[in-house]
Amino acid sequence: MSEPVRLDLMPLDQFGALGLHAKNDYLQELADTFCARTGRETLELSKDALSRLRRFYSRRSLADLKVSPEPTNALEQALRDLGEAVKLNERRPDIVGALTAELPAPVLREAPEDDSQLSFFVPSIYDAPLKDDVNLMDVAPFSLGKAKRGGEIRYELKDCIITIDGSASAGLATVFDYDIFLHMVTSLAEEARRYRLNQDKGLRTDAPARVYRPSSSHILKFCRRSSGGKQYKDLEAALDRLQGTRIKILNLTGGSRREVVAMPLIQTFKVISKTTTGNIDQVEIGIPDWVYNGVVREKGNPQILTLNPEYFLITQGIGRFIYRLARRAAGKSGIARYGLKELHKRSGSLQGLPQFAFQVRQFVSSTRVFPFPDYDLEIVEGKREDILVMRERKPDAADVPLGSGAGAPELPLA
Repeated sequence: MSEPVRLDLMPLDQFGALGLHAKNDYLQELADTFCARTGRETLELSKDALSRLRRFYSRRSLADLKVSPEPTNALEQALRDLGEAVKLNERRPDIVGALTAELPAPVLREAPEDDSQLSFFVPSIYDAPLKDDVNLMDVAPFSLGKAKRGGEIRYELKDCIITIDGSASAGLATVFDYDIFLHMVTSLAEEARRYRLNQDKGLRTDAPARVYRPSSSHILKFCRRSSGGKQYKDLEAALDRLQGTRIKILNLTGGSRREVVAMPLIQTFKVISKTTTGNIDQVEIGIPDWVYNGVVREKGNPQILTLNPEYFLITQGIGRFIYRLARRAAGKSGIARYGLKELHKRSGSLQGLPQFAFQVRQFVSSTRVFPFPDYDLEIVEGKREDILVMRERKPDAADVPLGSGAGAPELPLA
């Protein structure tokens, strides 16, 4: 390693007294000075890089850099070297290299340009938390990949057997198609909330309708997708797959009488109107009875959980599956653990266990650089197999920049 570049570091107590923006400015100036002294082009640090540097600079804890005791790649090694150098009150030439080295694929995609204008264009009915049916969060009721997949997915759980079938022509619904299902449940949940409020006030009011008519642009905005022509074309194909996908549940706890229930993800859909360019403008979606009854007819609170809106920006199907599982299993304890074999079993993946485990390890490694919404992920060695640990993250609100991926606030109830 080349000779370290020495910089005048601000004392910790002085740094700690700075506000968020002042800390960011100081760290950016520090990086600028380093670049100048090493002959590198000035680099504007990302929000994620600034967040990682703030935590590490304040606490001098290698854990804040998210590196393992034995680094497995160049980035981890650079970050560990950097941490050791800072503890000796010096900066090595890899301060920027550690942040700009070849990184794994981002966990989250960039939000669309008009994403910040969501509240101005989407009716208040969508200003509700994102919902997902609790009973389906133990498994993946969809294909994790974007490619067409036929056949069925079979889950043999302790109390039931769940089978997911897709239509022969369209194939199974994908995890990305499932965004539309979330839109449907969220809209219904908000209607049900208002319905109950009116009932509590003694007002006569109609129960929520069993069909709803969203515009395609509202669906895309809700799912935080751009409004390009391809997105509109993909929407109709996604609706085809959702309508053709059936969930069959065989209950194993009823003794000799085993209850079998078959349910569609959406009951029906119909294109109501199209634009002059032939794209879908408005659709009518029939809400299945099992969804309607679970959200509207359920006594007390319906069995649904809130998802972070950053969920829609997770790029990989495996990442979305892990988030759903963590949100379901972590519960009040804030932590959940799954062996990789059990994780593979619940994913419905066509990959063999070794290939699936490799993909999970790669994804977990990428979350050390690009924060995962709400949870810190770690793979630890167990007695019989490696275990994925999903730990709820509760960051200091003052240390989270507005709009950053880490610890992003959930959408509030209207």
